[in-house]
Amino acid sequence: MEANAESMHSHCLEIAMEAHKVVPPPTKSTVEKLKTRLKETFFPDDPLRQFKGQPMKKKLILAAQYVFPILQWGPNYSIKLFKSDIVSGLTIASLAIPQGISYAKLANLPPIVGLYSSFVPPIVYAVLGSSRDLAVGPVSIASLVLGSMLMQEVSPNKDPLLFLQLAFTSTFFAGLFQASLGFLRLGFIIDFLSKATLIGFMAGAAIIVSLQQLKGLLGITHFTKQMGVVPVLSSVFHNTKEWSWQTILMGFCFLVFLLLARHVSMRKPKLFWVSAGAPLASVILSTLLVFASKANHHGISVIGKLQQGLNPPSWNMLHFHGSHLGLVIKTGIVTGILSLTEGIAVGRTFAALKDYQVDGNKEMIAIGLMNMIGSSTSCYVTTGAFSRSAVNHNAGVKTAASNIVMSVTVMVTLLFLMPLFQYTPNVVLGAIIVTAVVGLIDIPSAYHIWKVDKFDFVVTLCAFFGVIFISVQEGLAIAVGLSIFKILLQITRPKTVMLGKIPGTDIYRNLHHYEEASRVPGFLILSIESPINFANITYLNERILRWIEEYEAEEDMKKQSSFRFFILEMSAVSAVDTSGISLFKVLRKAMEKKGVELVLVNPLSEVMEKLLKADEARDFMKPDNLFMTVGEAVASLSIRTKGQSSTTYHEGT
Repeated sequence: MEANAESMHSHCLEIAMEAHKVVPPPTKSTVEKLKTRLKETFFPDDPLRQFKGQPMKKKLILAAQYVFPILQWGPNYSIKLFKSDIVSGLTIASLAIPQGISYAKLANLPPIVGLYSSFVPPIVYAVLGSSRDLAVGPVSIASLVLGSMLMQEVSPNKDPLLFLQLAFTSTFFAGLFQASLGFLRLGFIIDFLSKATLIGFMAGAAIIVSLQQLKGLLGITHFTKQMGVVPVLSSVFHNTKEWSWQTILMGFCFLVFLLLARHVSMRKPKLFWVSAGAPLASVILSTLLVFASKANHHGISVIGKLQQGLNPPSWNMLHFHGSHLGLVIKTGIVTGILSLTEGIAVGRTFAALKDYQVDGNKEMIAIGLMNMIGSSTSCYVTTGAFSRSAVNHNAGVKTAASNIVMSVTVMVTLLFLMPLFQYTPNVVLGAIIVTAVVGLIDIPSAYHIWKVDKFDFVVTLCAFFGVIFISVQEGLAIAVGLSIFKILLQITRPKTVMLGKIPGTDIYRNLHHYEEASRVPGFLILSIESPINFANITYLNERILRWIEEYEAEEDMKKQSSFRFFILEMSAVSAVDTSGISLFKVLRKAMEKKGVELVLVNPLSEVMEKLLKADEARDFMKPDNLFMTVGEAVASLSIRTKGQSSTTYHEGT
């Protein structure tokens, strides 16, 4: 019997030695760690990798192409590419001209500024931008936010010059903020605008924009300056005497025409030119109709005479001092974030369809410099618009040269065709805006969010209702705040699960997920699924102790007292701070009082390094209590327990 006990004991030790040894990570200096962390934070795409191993001449060429993407596709440009680009450029120009005029009015700016903003910025983007499909110009959301925020302090009717100066200055700060994010590699900041936030915000903004067009569609002259749905509807129904049947009839007809054209193009993408040309066709038809019938003398308001000529310089109109400086900085940051988010999202969407890459940081720099230059040439905030970019894509665009074609078309319009817009009715511009923003209401995506994540759906609703009932910027702030609150909840209340063994394997999974998984007698196995830091150690300590109390209570009910090992599976613990280390010390003391061993499984390199440094006495980082997998830990510890039992038996014998 003594020989059998010794044989079994040595056999157990041999099997125990088969467990893989957990070794400390390679030693790195503080400088090396800092360098790695900074690289992963600011240069995750490693933009300098293309320069490795290249001669100096090649490096200079690559550097020039990196800064000016036009140098990548420009040398290989051909007539075949130009034929595609000129078709798409002329197509988006037919959309950009009426939209530019309409969006400028939405921002409470002179209509001509919308055309100026469709001339200079596209040229700048064609040189600096990395997207082939992005069509640049004014957009509805940025126009609405710019106009509504500036209108809080300055009236566009009483002081139009100051309002225009503040709009240009806000555009400068928007561009400065955007370019700074790109240069400093801080693009992750705009990621706080989650998809759920944007869907709700865009839908709410589309409702607000559409309601604002009731002024033009109904022919009302005395209209509220507020943006909320309640004051707007109140203003509409309190001024029924101002409703003009001629305006309503014309607006209804052209709105139906534009919506039908949009529907046709959506059903049959090959007929993209129908929706692309419909706004310009509406402008031409309505202008001819008003001119022929003299409808401007019968209750239909028109744009009036527009200034002819190219963009005048406006750097002397930028205000970097005075009582409105805070307002323009705030407006610039908000519109900058919104336009940047839309531009990059649109660029990446179409890049994915054509299987090429768009560099987010380069896009930030391009859009930022585009707006900074634009603010000095009588332009307001511009970015890549989804509607124009979709038309550009469907028209078969090949390179960013389509933006140059569009810009040249707008230039010709500014130089020679401005008198033709004198009789264009405002009601048609309102119909064009309504048609454009209808596409921002994405009900299928909202329903998808509802199915997948109810909390995200609440964020969507908060953004939507906040925008339509409170204000555009406050609705956005509420939604972003909720999104950040969700992140804080995930950080401060991390998930912990109890693991059990899948029969016939050495795989351990969540007991509440896999019904076939079963507990291992004598072992409590928990998995922590987040970093451990100062924000969650109190919760983790309380939750883990509750797991232990519940386990012990169940053991007492079964009249068993086999609890020997407490295993923490740490594969998902990506980081730990000095506060987090104290959790392991507290747990070690608590387990020691209960006569239970604390075992750690698969601590990652950064976590393991900190724990080893903090536990020089090896109280909880004992080599015998560190394992690579839960399976190895359970097998090894079970054998150790049996070995100890057999040794005790041998000594007793």
